[in-house]
Order: sequence, then structure tokens, then C-alpha cells
Amino acid sequence: MEGSHTIVHGAEELVRGPGTDDPLEVIEDGAVVIEEGVIIEVGQTEEIERRFPPENATTTIDASDQVVVPGLVDSHTHAVFAGDRSDEFAARLAGADYQQILAEGGGILRTVRAVREASEAELRDNLLDILDLMLAHGSTTVEVKSGYGLSTESECKMLRAVAAADALHPIELVATFLGAHAVPPEMDRDEYVDHVIDEQLPAVVDAGLATYCDVFCDEGAFTRDESARILRVADEHGLGLKIHAEEFARLGGAELAATLNATSADHLLQATDSDAQALADAGVVPTLLPGTAFTLGVEYADFERFTDAGSWPAIASDFNPNCHSPSMVMTVQLATHGMGMAPDMALRAATAEAAHALDRPDLGRLDEGSPGDLIILDSPSRLHLPYSFGINPVEAVIKDGRVVHD
Repeated sequence: MEGSHTIVHGAEELVRGPGTDDPLEVIEDGAVVIEEGVIIEVGQTEEIERRFPPENATTTIDASDQVVVPGLVDSHTHAVFAGDRSDEFAARLAGADYQQILAEGGGILRTVRAVREASEAELRDNLLDILDLMLAHGSTTVEVKSGYGLSTESECKMLRAVAAADALHPIELVATFLGAHAVPPEMDRDEYVDHVIDEQLPAVVDAGLATYCDVFCDEGAFTRDESARILRVADEHGLGLKIHAEEFARLGGAELAATLNATSADHLLQATDSDAQALADAGVVPTLLPGTAFTLGVEYADFERFTDAGSWPAIASDFNPNCHSPSMVMTVQLATHGMGMAPDMALRAATAEAAHALDRPDLGRLDEGSPGDLIILDSPSRLHLPYSFGINPVEAVIKDGRVVHD
């Protein structure tokens, strides 16, 4: 066959995606053909090369002694912000906790001040720098939340910066409105919840700036009732629903996510067996954030609580000024070394299941008809992704059939 297509061939292992009886289907000596950004064939190299001779391809990549896996999907980040909070990291190591720092004007509210002072161009450029790092670590699709503006003007400014970065960068971005991240100092709680519902949400929706609405439902943030009010109105506006749930205290956020048929419930450090069952029964993706537990020095989420209930969890980086790793490679490594996930489960959680957390079942897998998003690992086995911890094995990244990092 001649034509404009890309062939990646000779891979020691090619991870196709979720398997029938195992977490992943793996093809030895695998190959994949991408045409016009879409995968058209996947199989063993000998058969693929018989039908698609490499010399006829526009781009040919020899992946001998390497591993090909789907592009990593980071379904929970706060990657657009301004300022630096490394001193708070040092304060936590000296004994201060997250809520104490927040009560003293640090944490989220400190970043809010920096974001309000920053221009849209500065926010865009900061995000582009972060996206370069994410791409180098294999992320091909990334969700980005607002939530450090806490006013209509600043929340929309953040989301416009996300849209501008999306137009300039190879990584595909999914924008989430998180006006209900904290209560700003200039308003009381009731006034601010009304402001999110009456002013911020309509402005975001009218401008087409977000796909999802998220709420931080937790101790020191928003109650279950406040979260429900906001999410129900967001649903009426046609936004998908996400929720930060049960991170520091169990307030019923997971049950709320199940009741509202949210796409995902994230964090879940304090979730119970009944929470896990409610999420599984409702088809809500439990998204676990091992980097957050690692950063805060707290116990990791119990992923088996969710698998026992019948769910396949997703994992995400939660990259933000308080959890400062943009690497999904690191996230996979923490999921195995910290949470005890099996390597194949962790890789599935960072690809196909993370894609489900964004309502994108076409992503995170190498199937015919899926986007041509994949990464090549300079490793003898996919098991080395978490086994060889502390290094980045990503050799090349292909997005929509085009090499975007090498």
C-alpha cells in the first residue's frame, strides 16, 4: 500500500489497551499503522509489513528493542496558574498541614492573588512551559482546571489561556471550570456560591470555555449541599460534571457524584466501601491521585476498594502549585510503589481508564479507528515504566500520527 501514512514497527511489546481476561492486551513484535491521524491497522510486524511495506510509508519508525504504549491521559490537573509555593512545601516538612497553611492566607488563596495579577498571556505562556514537560513524559491528552481566579473575570481569563495554549500545543487539552475551588476573601460563603451560579457559570458557558464543571467538596472548601447546587446548575447548562471528593474528610461527595451521574469523582482518600459501590453502580470513574498523597505525606487511596466494587480506577497527576509533578510517568510509578497497583493495572489506569474519566473512550488505546496517539519507551518491557523508577523512559511521542517529541 502506498500513501500518506506512518508505520511504527518491530516493537518488543505493543500495548494495545484493555484486554479481555487481563488488564492489558500486549502484542509481541508489534506494529501500528496510522493514516490521516487515525489508526488503521494494529498487529504483528510481519503481517503489517506484508500489507504496508515500510518503504512506502511517509514516516517509518523502527521500535526494535523498545515498547509502544498508548499516549498517557492526564485527567486531573490544575496546570494553569501563576506564582510559586515551594516555601509552603518546606513549611509542610516542618510540620504545618494543608489546612493550616490555607487558614493563614496561603495555599489556594495565595495562588489566587498571583493569578489575578497575571495577564492572560502570562498564564498561557506558563501553561505552555508545563505542557512541554508533560509531553516529554508521554502525556498526549490533558485536562486543565481553572479555580485560581475565583471571580468571573479571572476564571474566564484562566480558561481563555487554556484555549490559547490548546491552539498552540500538540497536547490536546480538556478545559474544566472550577470556580468552586475556595471562597475568596472578599465574599462570604453564601454570597460566593450565588456568584458562581449566577455569574461565573453563565459567563463560562456563553463563551464556550469549558467542557466540565468541578467542585471542591471537602472540609474547608464546599459542603455537599453547596456542591450539589452548583453541579445541578452546571448540568442544566450542559457541562459535564466532576467533583473533588473525600480528600481530607468524608462529606458525601462520592455519593453526590453517583447521584448526579458525574463523569468522575477524584481524590477519594477518605472514601468508604459504600462510596466505592455507589460510584461503580452509577458508572462514575474513580480517579485516584497518588502524587497528592505522596506530597501531603498521607496514606494512599485504597484502589482495591474500587476494584472490589466493580470499577476500573483511573490515575492522574493532580499537577498544581502544591503537587508539583507534571509527569504521568511519575504518577504510574507512585501508583505501583505507593498504592501497590500491579504495573499493567497502573498503565491501564493512566491510559484507557483516564480516557473514560474524560468521556473519551477512543483515547488511551491502540485500536483501529482510535486517534494515532502513542509513545515509544526506551525499555525492554512495559514493566520497566514503574520498575525503573525515577527516570523518564519516553523516547518519542506521536500525536494524531505525527511525531511531536523525539
